[in-house]
Amino acid sequence: MEEKKVTWLELFYDLLIVAAISTATHVLLHVEKGYIHSDYLLKFVLIFIPIWWAWVGQTMFINRYGEDLFHHRIFLILQMFFALIMIASLSVDFDSYYRSFLIGYIGLRALVVIQYLVVQRTEEGYRKKAALFFGKYLWVGIIISLCSLFFDSWIRYLILYTGILVDILIPIIGRKRLVNVPTNTAHLFERFGLFTIILFGETLVSTLAVIQPKQGDWNSILFTIVSFVLIISMWWQYFDNLEKKVNKSIKTAGQMIIYGHLFILMSLSMIAASIRLLFMHEVNYYFILFFVFGSVLLYFLSTSIVFHQYRYKKQRLKIYHLGLFLGILVGFLILNLIISVPNILIMVELIVFFVIYAKLTTV
Repeated sequence: MEEKKVTWLELFYDLLIVAAISTATHVLLHVEKGYIHSDYLLKFVLIFIPIWWAWVGQTMFINRYGEDLFHHRIFLILQMFFALIMIASLSVDFDSYYRSFLIGYIGLRALVVIQYLVVQRTEEGYRKKAALFFGKYLWVGIIISLCSLFFDSWIRYLILYTGILVDILIPIIGRKRLVNVPTNTAHLFERFGLFTIILFGETLVSTLAVIQPKQGDWNSILFTIVSFVLIISMWWQYFDNLEKKVNKSIKTAGQMIIYGHLFILMSLSMIAASIRLLFMHEVNYYFILFFVFGSVLLYFLSTSIVFHQYRYKKQRLKIYHLGLFLGILVGFLILNLIISVPNILIMVELIVFFVIYAKLTTV
C-alpha cells in the first residue's frame, strides 16, 4: 500500500477539533444534587457526534484523495475557520448559540462535499464513481440539517440530527462502491492514533488543572500520580495494539475504524470527566460508580471490536480473554457496591484493569 503521511496542517486541524471535544467533555462536569442529570448526558452525546463526524468527513477525504497541494490546503484552512465558529458556539445553553453552531457545522460538511466534486473531475474508474457518489448524496443530510433553521424548540434538533444521521449512513449505504476504493489503512490508523494521543494529552492537562497539586497537599499529589498512571496504562494498551498488533496492509472500506472510534473517543472523554468528578467528591457514590465503570466498559468493548478485525489472525483475542476482562470489571463494581471505598481506590482498581488489559492484549 502506498505510503501516505500526515501533514502538519492536518495536525493543526486536529488541535482545533480536540479543543471542541474538550468543551463537550465539560458538559459532563455539571453536577446538581450529586448527579449528572440526563439532560447533560444527552447534550454531551448530541454535541460530541457532530464534532466527531465533521472531523471524520475531512479525514476520509484526505485518506482517499487528499494531497499536500495548494488548493487542498486552502480547503482545510477554510474548514478550520468554520471549526472555530462551531467551537465558539458550544455551550450548555445550546439554544442561544444554535444558529452559529449550525453555520460552523454546515460549513465544515459543505466544504468536504465540494472537495469531492472538484476531485472527481480528475479521477477515473472506481475512484471517480466513489467521489461522485459522495459529491451527490452527502448533500442530502446537509440540506435536511439546514432545514432545522425554520423550526423552534425540540423540532429543530430532531431535524438537525435526522440530517446528521442520514449523513452518517450514506457511506454505509454506499459501501459496495467504497470497497472498490479501499482506505489507506496505515494512514487511517495513524490519523486516529494522532487524534487520540492529542485527546490523551488534553485529558492529562485538564486533569492537572482541576487537581492543582500543591506542596504539602499529599491528597492532591497522590491523586495526580494515580491519574497519571491510569492515563499511561490506557495509552499503553491503545498504542501498543496500534503499533504492534494491527495489520495495516488490510484493504477495507475502513468503516469499523471510523465508527468504532466514535465510541472510543467518547469513552475517553467520559473517563476524563470521571477522573475530575472522583477528585471533586461532588457526585453521589453509587452514581459515580456506574458512570465510571460504564465509561470503562464502553472503552473496553469499542477498542476490542475495532482492533479485533485488524489484528493478525494468530494474535486475535479468544472468548476467555474477553470473559476475564469483563469479570475483572464486574468484580470490582460488585465489590464497590458491597463495600464503600475511597475514590482514589476506585482509580487504583481502574489501573489494575488497564494494566491487565494492556499486558494480555500486547504480549
